[in-house]
Amino acid sequence: MASSTETSSQPGRPARPNLAFRQARGPRSPAEFAALVRRAAREIGEQVSCDARYIGRVEAGEIRCPNYAYERVFLHMFPDRTLTDLGFAPRSSVRGRPARPPGRPAAPGTDETPGPYEPYDIQNPHDDVKDPPTPHTPYVPYGTYESHEESDVLRRAFMTGGGATVAAALAPLGLGPLGLVQDAAAADRAPRPGTSEAAAVEEAVRRIRLLDDRHGADGLYRRAAAPLRTAYALLDAGATRRATADRLHSGAGELAVSVGWLAHDSGRFDDARSHYAEALATARMTGDDALEAHAFCNTASLARDAGRPREAVRAAQAAQRIARPLGSAYLMSLLALREAAGWAGLADRTACEQALTRAKALFERGPSEADPEWMTFYGDAELAGLEAQCWSTLGEWPRAARHTRRAVVLQHPHFARNTALYTAQLADDLARAGRPDEAAAAGLRVLGLMEQVQSSRIHTMLAGTARVLQPHRRASGVPEFLERHTELPHLA
Repeated sequence: MASSTETSSQPGRPARPNLAFRQARGPRSPAEFAALVRRAAREIGEQVSCDARYIGRVEAGEIRCPNYAYERVFLHMFPDRTLTDLGFAPRSSVRGRPARPPGRPAAPGTDETPGPYEPYDIQNPHDDVKDPPTPHTPYVPYGTYESHEESDVLRRAFMTGGGATVAAALAPLGLGPLGLVQDAAAADRAPRPGTSEAAAVEEAVRRIRLLDDRHGADGLYRRAAAPLRTAYALLDAGATRRATADRLHSGAGELAVSVGWLAHDSGRFDDARSHYAEALATARMTGDDALEAHAFCNTASLARDAGRPREAVRAAQAAQRIARPLGSAYLMSLLALREAAGWAGLADRTACEQALTRAKALFERGPSEADPEWMTFYGDAELAGLEAQCWSTLGEWPRAARHTRRAVVLQHPHFARNTALYTAQLADDLARAGRPDEAAAAGLRVLGLMEQVQSSRIHTMLAGTARVLQPHRRASGVPEFLERHTELPHLA
């Protein structure tokens, strides 16, 4: 599947062949030209998953204007030409918004840092954001690999390998769901994905979430790339039935969100942003509002942690617009908390409190059958923990500590990672509230959990707490915490 961030023809508009681009390709085959595109991308530090199929779509007029990554590559390859010279339509006519001037920085007056990918860049009927998209690097939907040529080989193997290949790809995570075709001859007779492959992708999502709940993201992220590659290769192969195709799209999108979360929690923010963007693109291609709301929800959380509070607010608000018709009060409650976190980052206490009030009122309506499957983690503990984060951001440490302590007490033992996260947050809140002895005790409890849980996010929080406690070495428990913290293995 080529990068989903390209802009294809608008619905109802007949595709017009791009003869200028075909002429630029010259005597080379589409595959040969795709290899040149990938090589040119590497020359300027870009990564694009360009293949013969993508070139064919451009020449057929299906892609009326490339995304910004491909734009930079094409202009590098043909420095004496413009996108119009290459047969592409002006970006404003495709996206319905003005084109971004080359090199334009993020909008002035914001406290955000520009990221590698702007998730609002894809045309979104639900989003009324008027800001132009920020520069970004492209998304590589199949994880990190040595070369694009190798990736092409892997993708062809996935597309022709049937269920046996799916099982092998899921094996690194212990994801060998039942119902997959194990026999090579049977796989040859049924090379296109069916219900068993769709079920395998859905099961992969569940297993990854389960492992993350118990152990955290570090060490899991790299291994999760194989099921994600498989899921998108299955989409490329094409299902025979529409219902199966819809399940595959939804499953692949949820898998992209899950892998994005693993990247997020392990400190790989650029990777996480790209995975969430891919999930958004997948959702929009099929009109999957539930998936789109989930992707925006995680994008808001990432934006908060990455120091882009305004983006966190915008993403959370977009998610709420999309999720409102879905009928889940719990989902709307969580999204209101995401918005509150963004307002806290912008130091807007009034807006933060309004969002928190809305979140708690929605939560009081209780669970329902409309709640998404992925929201199993959301309960009293998460509500308290996310509210505590808002008060921490606003600098109200004693108030934050009260809510965080409640989150630790209420957390179900199954969610070992969240227990460690909330306890680390409690340690930091207590340290900043001027209670170093209690902070050290909480920090020691976290260190005891780190043999079971691997999370760069928690490591970062503990490091911050250790810095705050350095001047309080005479307080009870602080020397022991600082000493044990220095012995904590560094996560790669």
